[in-house]
Amino acid sequence: MRTARVLLRHELRLLASLALWIARRTDGTDGTHGTDGKEAFGYARGQSLVMFGFAFVCVVETLTMSVLLRDYPAVHRIVLVLDVYTVLFVLGLHAASVVRPHVLGPDTLRIRRGVHVDLRVPVHHITAVRRELRITPDGERPDGELDLPVGSQTTITLELAEPVAHFTFLGRRRDIRLVRFHADDAPALVQAITHTITHAITQARTAPSPLPGLPG
Repeated sequence: MRTARVLLRHELRLLASLALWIARRTDGTDGTHGTDGKEAFGYARGQSLVMFGFAFVCVVETLTMSVLLRDYPAVHRIVLVLDVYTVLFVLGLHAASVVRPHVLGPDTLRIRRGVHVDLRVPVHHITAVRRELRITPDGERPDGELDLPVGSQTTITLELAEPVAHFTFLGRRRDIRLVRFHADDAPALVQAITHTITHAITQARTAPSPLPGLPG
Protein backbone atom coordinates (compact mmCIF):
# COMPACT_ATOMS: atom_id res chain seq x y z
CA MET A 1 0.00 0.00 0.00
CA ARG A 2 2.81 2.40 0.87
CA THR A 3 4.53 1.67 -2.45
CA ALA A 4 1.30 2.37 -4.33
CA ARG A 5 0.95 5.75 -2.60
CA VAL A 6 4.55 6.62 -3.45
CA LEU A 7 4.04 5.72 -7.12
CA LEU A 8 0.78 7.69 -7.29
CA ARG A 9 2.42 10.75 -5.73
CA HIS A 10 5.29 10.40 -8.21
CA GLU A 11 2.91 10.34 -11.19
CA LEU A 12 1.00 13.37 -9.91
CA ARG A 13 4.20 15.35 -9.40
CA LEU A 14 5.28 14.53 -12.97
CA LEU A 15 1.97 15.84 -14.29
CA ALA A 16 2.35 18.96 -12.13
CA SER A 17 5.83 19.41 -13.61
CA LEU A 18 4.37 19.31 -17.11
CA ALA A 19 1.90 22.03 -16.13
CA LEU A 20 4.71 24.20 -14.73
CA TRP A 21 6.80 23.60 -17.84
CA ILE A 22 3.98 24.66 -20.15
CA ALA A 23 3.40 27.75 -17.99
CA ARG A 24 7.15 28.49 -18.05
CA ARG A 25 7.31 28.51 -14.27
CA THR A 26 9.70 26.82 -11.85
CA ASP A 27 9.34 25.27 -8.42
CA GLY A 28 11.13 26.95 -5.52
CA THR A 29 12.15 30.06 -7.43
CA ASP A 30 10.44 32.51 -9.72
CA GLY A 31 13.22 32.04 -12.27
CA THR A 32 14.96 35.38 -11.65
CA HIS A 33 18.39 35.42 -10.11
CA GLY A 34 18.75 37.32 -6.89
CA THR A 35 15.09 37.33 -5.83
CA ASP A 36 14.99 36.92 -2.04
CA GLY A 37 18.69 36.12 -2.22
CA LYS A 38 18.06 32.91 -4.19
CA GLU A 39 19.64 31.80 -7.45
CA ALA A 40 18.52 28.96 -9.71
CA PHE A 41 20.97 26.72 -11.58
CA GLY A 42 19.73 24.27 -14.19
CA TYR A 43 21.01 20.77 -14.88
CA ALA A 44 18.65 19.38 -17.54
CA ARG A 45 20.52 20.55 -20.64
CA GLY A 46 22.74 17.47 -20.73
CA GLN A 47 19.81 15.08 -21.01
CA SER A 48 17.44 17.07 -23.25
CA LEU A 49 18.48 15.48 -26.55
CA VAL A 50 18.17 11.97 -25.14
CA MET A 51 14.76 12.64 -23.59
CA PHE A 52 13.33 14.30 -26.70
CA GLY A 53 14.76 11.49 -28.83
CA PHE A 54 13.06 8.94 -26.59
CA ALA A 55 9.79 10.87 -26.77
CA PHE A 56 10.05 10.95 -30.58
CA VAL A 57 10.54 7.18 -30.69
CA CYS A 58 7.45 6.76 -28.49
CA VAL A 59 5.41 8.95 -30.85
CA VAL A 60 6.55 6.91 -33.87
CA GLU A 61 5.61 3.72 -32.01
CA THR A 62 2.18 5.16 -31.22
CA LEU A 63 1.52 5.95 -34.88
CA THR A 64 2.81 2.55 -36.00
CA MET A 65 0.61 0.67 -33.53
CA SER A 66 -2.39 2.74 -34.61
CA VAL A 67 -1.91 1.52 -38.17
CA LEU A 68 -1.29 -2.10 -37.19
CA LEU A 69 -4.30 -2.27 -34.86
CA ARG A 70 -6.80 -0.27 -36.93
CA ASP A 71 -8.86 -3.44 -37.51
CA TYR A 72 -9.04 -4.15 -33.77
CA PRO A 73 -10.70 -1.05 -32.29
CA ALA A 74 -10.93 -2.27 -28.68
CA VAL A 75 -7.26 -3.24 -28.52
CA HIS A 76 -6.34 -0.11 -30.45
CA ARG A 77 -7.98 2.16 -27.86
CA ILE A 78 -6.19 0.44 -24.97
CA VAL A 79 -2.79 0.55 -26.66
CA LEU A 80 -3.34 4.16 -27.72
CA VAL A 81 -4.03 5.24 -24.13
CA LEU A 82 -0.91 3.42 -22.92
CA ASP A 83 1.25 4.89 -25.69
CA VAL A 84 0.03 8.45 -25.11
CA TYR A 85 0.62 8.07 -21.38
CA THR A 86 4.16 6.84 -22.11
CA VAL A 87 4.88 9.97 -24.15
CA LEU A 88 3.51 12.17 -21.35
CA PHE A 89 5.59 10.24 -18.81
CA VAL A 90 8.82 10.80 -20.76
CA LEU A 91 8.05 14.49 -21.23
CA GLY A 92 7.14 14.72 -17.54
CA LEU A 93 10.52 13.32 -16.53
CA HIS A 94 12.30 15.99 -18.54
CA ALA A 95 9.92 18.73 -17.42
CA ALA A 96 10.53 17.81 -13.78
CA SER A 97 14.26 18.41 -14.26
CA VAL A 98 13.66 21.74 -16.00
CA VAL A 99 11.20 23.20 -13.48
CA ARG A 100 13.06 21.96 -10.40
CA PRO A 101 16.57 23.46 -10.69
CA HIS A 102 19.20 23.60 -7.97
CA VAL A 103 18.49 26.62 -5.75
CA LEU A 104 21.13 28.47 -3.75
CA GLY A 105 19.93 30.73 -0.95
CA PRO A 106 21.75 32.68 1.76
CA ASP A 107 21.54 29.75 4.19
CA THR A 108 20.67 26.63 2.18
CA LEU A 109 21.62 24.88 -1.04
CA ARG A 110 18.88 22.72 -2.53
CA ILE A 111 20.35 20.01 -4.75
CA ARG A 112 17.63 18.51 -6.89
CA ARG A 113 17.03 16.01 -9.65
CA GLY A 114 13.53 15.94 -11.03
CA VAL A 115 10.90 14.87 -8.52
CA HIS A 116 13.17 12.21 -7.04
CA VAL A 117 15.74 14.22 -5.07
CA ASP A 118 15.49 17.45 -3.09
CA LEU A 119 18.50 17.52 -0.78
CA ARG A 120 18.69 20.58 1.47
CA VAL A 121 22.25 21.35 2.54
CA PRO A 122 22.88 24.12 5.12
CA VAL A 123 25.60 26.40 3.76
CA HIS A 124 27.53 26.28 7.05
CA HIS A 125 27.85 22.48 6.67
CA ILE A 126 29.85 22.82 3.45
CA THR A 127 33.59 22.40 3.99
CA ALA A 128 34.68 22.09 0.36
CA VAL A 129 33.16 22.60 -3.08
CA ARG A 130 34.96 22.06 -6.36
CA ARG A 131 34.31 21.58 -10.04
CA GLU A 132 35.09 17.95 -10.80
CA LEU A 133 34.02 16.11 -13.93
CA ARG A 134 33.35 12.45 -13.20
CA ILE A 135 31.78 9.78 -15.36
CA THR A 136 29.72 7.71 -13.00
CA PRO A 137 26.90 5.19 -13.26
CA ASP A 138 23.55 6.09 -11.72
CA GLY A 139 23.16 3.98 -8.60
CA GLU A 140 23.60 3.76 -4.87
CA ARG A 141 27.05 4.70 -3.62
CA PRO A 142 28.95 3.71 -0.46
CA ASP A 143 27.61 4.90 2.87
CA GLY A 144 27.74 8.65 3.21
CA GLU A 145 28.05 9.34 -0.54
CA LEU A 146 25.38 10.40 -3.03
CA ASP A 147 25.87 10.61 -6.79
CA LEU A 148 23.29 12.45 -8.90
CA PRO A 149 24.58 12.17 -12.48
CA VAL A 150 22.92 13.63 -15.56
CA GLY A 151 23.97 11.93 -18.75
CA SER A 152 26.15 9.62 -16.62
CA GLN A 153 28.33 12.49 -15.40
CA THR A 154 28.66 14.78 -12.41
CA THR A 155 30.46 18.13 -12.51
CA ILE A 156 30.49 19.34 -8.88
CA THR A 157 31.69 17.66 -5.70
CA LEU A 158 30.50 18.88 -2.32
CA GLU A 159 32.01 17.83 1.03
CA LEU A 160 30.10 18.34 4.27
CA ALA A 161 31.23 18.77 7.87
CA GLU A 162 28.02 17.15 9.16
CA PRO A 163 25.73 14.64 7.47
CA VAL A 164 22.41 15.67 5.95
CA ALA A 165 19.43 13.36 5.57
CA HIS A 166 18.55 12.02 2.14
CA PHE A 167 15.49 9.86 1.56
CA THR A 168 15.39 7.39 -1.31
CA PHE A 169 12.43 7.00 -3.66
CA LEU A 170 10.74 4.55 -1.28
CA GLY A 171 11.60 6.55 1.84
CA ARG A 172 14.73 4.87 3.17
CA ARG A 173 16.96 7.36 4.99
CA ARG A 174 20.64 7.81 4.20
CA ASP A 175 23.01 10.21 5.96
CA ILE A 176 25.14 11.98 3.36
CA ARG A 177 28.54 13.62 3.83
CA LEU A 178 29.67 13.82 0.19
CA VAL A 179 27.53 14.78 -2.81
CA ARG A 180 28.45 14.66 -6.48
CA PHE A 181 25.95 16.29 -8.81
CA HIS A 182 25.61 17.98 -12.18
CA ALA A 183 24.98 21.60 -13.14
CA ASP A 184 24.83 23.04 -16.65
CA ASP A 185 27.03 25.95 -15.57
CA ALA A 186 29.23 24.28 -12.97
CA PRO A 187 31.83 27.11 -12.70
CA ALA A 188 29.10 29.67 -11.93
CA LEU A 189 27.48 27.48 -9.28
CA VAL A 190 30.82 26.68 -7.61
CA GLN A 191 31.67 30.39 -7.56
CA ALA A 192 28.25 31.26 -6.13
CA ILE A 193 28.52 28.63 -3.38
CA THR A 194 32.02 29.81 -2.48
CA HIS A 195 30.81 33.43 -2.33
CA THR A 196 27.85 32.46 -0.14
CA ILE A 197 30.09 30.54 2.28
CA THR A 198 32.54 33.46 2.47
CA HIS A 199 29.70 35.91 3.09
CA ALA A 200 28.23 33.70 5.83
CA ILE A 201 31.63 33.43 7.57
CA THR A 202 32.16 37.20 7.35
CA GLN A 203 28.75 37.88 8.84
CA ALA A 204 29.41 35.45 11.68
CA ARG A 205 32.72 37.12 12.50
CA THR A 206 31.36 40.68 12.40
CA ALA A 207 28.16 39.96 14.32
CA PRO A 208 27.99 41.99 17.57
CA SER A 209 28.86 40.09 20.73
CA PRO A 210 26.04 39.63 23.23
CA LEU A 211 26.00 42.08 26.08
CA PRO A 212 27.43 40.69 29.32
CA GLY A 213 24.92 39.98 32.02
CA LEU A 214 24.37 42.55 34.72
CA PRO A 215 26.16 41.84 37.98
CA GLY A 216 23.92 40.37 40.67
